Amino acid sequence: MPDPYAILGVPRTASDKEIKSAYRKLAKELHPDRNTDNPKAAEKFSAATQAYDLLSDADKRARYDRGEIDGEGNPANPFAGMGGGGGFRGGPGGGFRPEDFRGYAGGGGGEEVDLGDIFEGLFGGRAGGAGFGGAGSRRAAPPPRGADIQYRLRVPFIDAATRADQRITLADGKTIDLKLPAGTADGTQMRLKGKGQQGPGGTGDGLVTIEVQPHAFFTREGDDVRLDLPVTLDEAVAGAKVRVPTVDGLVMMNIKPGTGSGTVLRLKGKGFSKAGGGRGDQLVRVALVLPADTTELAARLEGWRDSSNPRSALGV
Repeated sequence: MPDPYAILGVPRTASDKEIKSAYRKLAKELHPDRNTDNPKAAEKFSAATQAYDLLSDADKRARYDRGEIDGEGNPANPFAGMGGGGGFRGGPGGGFRPEDFRGYAGGGGGEEVDLGDIFEGLFGGRAGGAGFGGAGSRRAAPPPRGADIQYRLRVPFIDAATRADQRITLADGKTIDLKLPAGTADGTQMRLKGKGQQGPGGTGDGLVTIEVQPHAFFTREGDDVRLDLPVTLDEAVAGAKVRVPTVDGLVMMNIKPGTGSGTVLRLKGKGFSKAGGGRGDQLVRVALVLPADTTELAARLEGWRDSSNPRSALGV
């Protein structure tokens, strides 16, 4: 079973930052776009991505370190340690005899243990006199399908808000265009059926985890987009129509006369797409900006004082 630490080349004591750094280095070296003539690179790229997905999850990493799951995230073998000294004794022909289990749960007393329910839970049928492989057992499980392949897709903030199509390169070197789902957020996962590894029981899937990139001046608040809009003193006092950037492009917005700094204005339907339909809004907070050189402004205001007390609500 692959060891995710060994795949990434880091010790078990590695920090999250060291694990992320090791994965980025391998992903850059092994990405299919850079290794079109090396089919082995795609397998190693997939293995490194799977290892990073496990170790970057604190809960999965802790469970792996405790031996509860294997390197692929599957539950550890529930029968480990049942054979050998101190284990169950086999009867003639390799089967189990009922007398082998008498008193097993106690201290050697005469009480017998009915293991029918145990074997029914473990093997999907009751244990008969024919042993595990007897006529009463169910037929073998179907062959496993191929492993899923993990991908991480970085999506620009505006693309995530407007659900713009995204192009992704798969482990086999092919590229496809993805339609982002409504409600796309950082950490959203998309499943690509049949885009995983080949296996005896079929092909696995591709699992794409979305990473929404930060924006220079937009921020997200639920399904809404926030923006601080600089406004000059004369625009705030006299009112004005100003251009405002949105995720859909520039729009004109009316600033009413006497609008104070900190006032929040709303642009309907200019936010992120909602999972239940529709879109959020853009919340525009007015930020009053004075000129770099206030000499002329000070001259115009000479002798004038504002008699109101804007800090009265603070008790001062």
